[in-house]
Amino acid sequence: MSVFINKDTKLVVQGITGRDGSFHAKQMMDYGTAVVAGVTPGKGGQTFENTVPIFNSVAEAVDQAGANTSVIYVPPPFAADAICEASDAGIGLVVCITEGVPVRDMLRVVPFLRERGTRLIGPNCPGLICPGIHVRVGILPTMIFEPGRVGVVSRSGTLTYEVVFQLTHAGMGQSTCIGIGGDPVIGTKFTDTLAAFEADEETGGIALIGEIGGTDEQEAAQFIKEHVSKPVVAFIAGQTAPRGKRMGHAGAIVSGGAGTAAEKMAVFESVGVPVAKIPSQITGLLAERMRQNA
Repeated sequence: MSVFINKDTKLVVQGITGRDGSFHAKQMMDYGTAVVAGVTPGKGGQTFENTVPIFNSVAEAVDQAGANTSVIYVPPPFAADAICEASDAGIGLVVCITEGVPVRDMLRVVPFLRERGTRLIGPNCPGLICPGIHVRVGILPTMIFEPGRVGVVSRSGTLTYEVVFQLTHAGMGQSTCIGIGGDPVIGTKFTDTLAAFEADEETGGIALIGEIGGTDEQEAAQFIKEHVSKPVVAFIAGQTAPRGKRMGHAGAIVSGGAGTAAEKMAVFESVGVPVAKIPSQITGLLAERMRQNA
């Protein structure tokens, strides 16, 4: 099995003729992802790499190419409308890579998607990858991933790459890796991915990478306590961050006494989830917990 994407994933790339969209569309195709269409308004009728048809709208990509998943590489002012267009066309999974989408726009997007049953990953995320079936939707560097039984979910893209590299180097391949994004309003949270990993027969352990700001990690800890039987190890970025200063992501800010790394780490430890002090400790902690669970 895999989480959220599979061998039946048929991808449409919104913004395929742009710099980032064209670069990553080619990489996804080379990895094995079925990129069946691209969308750039005004460029319908053209092709990408002489094989992928380009349409003016997502609805055309769905009707004529059978797309069921979308990845978005359009500029921030237009990203919210691109997400809604994909959902309105019947796309079941939308992955928004775009950084800098206004929070006000996302407050409009989330209920729109909920009404239509569309899952959104992101915005401001690296996407997701299933190494065992060679499907990548997003910008994750494929060369560091190997098939295995560790599910990875993270708010940070670059920390995801660091942790995955160390897991692979230690012989701990990955089932699915998901970057959920670091903005204040996102479509898929830790609890959603934890539930999916718990149900996935190919996932034997979970590495969770959080950061300061918000309460998603606290909610995840409570969810793990009540619903997750598989071993989970966590890491919280921003342990030395000053209060009131945004660190990296728009959502990574400590406001008052809430959202600190110390608070999040304490909550995880209170429900029996080991917390790595530095990223390099994750592999050892998770390997030990998976041995004990076995």
